[in-house]
Amino acid sequence: MKLEALRRPSLVRRLVILAAGWSLAVLVVTAVVLAMLFQQAALRRFDQGLSDLIDNLLAGTTVGERQEVLAPALTDLRALRAYSGKYWQLAEPTADGRLRVLVRSRSLWDSDLKAPADLVREVAATPGKAVVYDTRGPLEEPLRVMASQAKLPGRQASVIFMAAEDRSPVDRDVRGFITATALAFALLAAGMIAAVVVQVRVGLTPLFDLRREIAAVRRGKAERLVKTYPTELEPLADELNALVAHNQDVVERQRTHVGNLAHALKTPLSVMTAEAAQQPGPLAEVVARQADAMRLQVDHHLRRARAAARMQGRGERTSVAEVLDELARTLERIFQDKGVAIDWDAEEDLFFLGERQDLMEIAGNAMENACKFGRGKVRVRARPLSEERLALDIEDDGPGLTPAQREEMLRRGARLDESAPGSGLGLNIIDELARAYGGRLALGEARLGGLKIGVELPRAAA
Repeated sequence: MKLEALRRPSLVRRLVILAAGWSLAVLVVTAVVLAMLFQQAALRRFDQGLSDLIDNLLAGTTVGERQEVLAPALTDLRALRAYSGKYWQLAEPTADGRLRVLVRSRSLWDSDLKAPADLVREVAATPGKAVVYDTRGPLEEPLRVMASQAKLPGRQASVIFMAAEDRSPVDRDVRGFITATALAFALLAAGMIAAVVVQVRVGLTPLFDLRREIAAVRRGKAERLVKTYPTELEPLADELNALVAHNQDVVERQRTHVGNLAHALKTPLSVMTAEAAQQPGPLAEVVARQADAMRLQVDHHLRRARAAARMQGRGERTSVAEVLDELARTLERIFQDKGVAIDWDAEEDLFFLGERQDLMEIAGNAMENACKFGRGKVRVRARPLSEERLALDIEDDGPGLTPAQREEMLRRGARLDESAPGSGLGLNIIDELARAYGGRLALGEARLGGLKIGVELPRAAA
């Protein structure tokens, strides 16, 4: 059942998913852009340090008498400590496009800075402009290397100045920033999703109120919608009120037509019956018999029409306990010679969604049948089946019916429109009214030994 509910289209779910999806997409893109900007800024600051080191080397490097390159004495202690993570070296390009190291920092010890194969070509193509690349250092640490080619006074061959530094601290800072940003944006995303859910629920509150009011009208707790709704929903509420009023008018007209039809048909039938009684004979017997059959048919169809008209109205609610109490006291007096005792039970907040007269006919016929055919004990139980349905069970201690007889009775009830009403047990009236209210009749074996009549009917909210 829950899976089916999730599969059904939901306006709330759709709005939350759309808003949350858009918000998450914006947050993810923003987080990625911020991380990239932070990394670029950190690398720019890092590269600036390498550029300053190359400028110092370029400014202090000289050429000796024998064309040897003499590096300046730099004061950076990291460049003097072996494998410290900060390195520099001076090299010259060879004829085969490689580098020949001229001077290196003490921190490189006996190692050289690795260079890509096309470094010589790149620095030669852009003299005076630095080329930056990443490589591995003497201890396999990640290095950021900057190389620039320049000519020294007194020396014909160009010199490539190279400065490098361990970029692990920068990478750690970037990772820390990404982690902090991800956590912050995750919290922001959770807050935004919660805000979206609240916003949607609050924004759609009038729609939920409208649904509850419509349910109250349908269950008979209210006659029309009375709340004030936003501009977008006010026309819908007005149309629903107009529809309810129209249905009530239709029901009232149907009741009037039913009453008029009953009066129009029963009066001629009464006249025919009276005339037949005054003029005995075979023809009079036929007329009287057919008139009685017509009266039964009229009562049968009028009863169904009245119940159907009431069902359309859906405005009545009847206390089941009050009806059962009244019927029990009445029937115990009627069958006092037989010593009938009726044990009934119903919750005080159990209500039938329909008119009191119809419930009186349904329960009254079933209970009267139990009193008539039982030996003295009758048990009546009314219980809720769901929020919209209730069950009424009537049992007696009489001889009951065999399964075949019960099946025959139910078969007759199902085809009641095609046969003369009246089963001798009053079950036809129960079946007619129960079906008119969307319920059903079932027959079974009672725990008292007799017949059990079970009726399922619509339930009104308490």
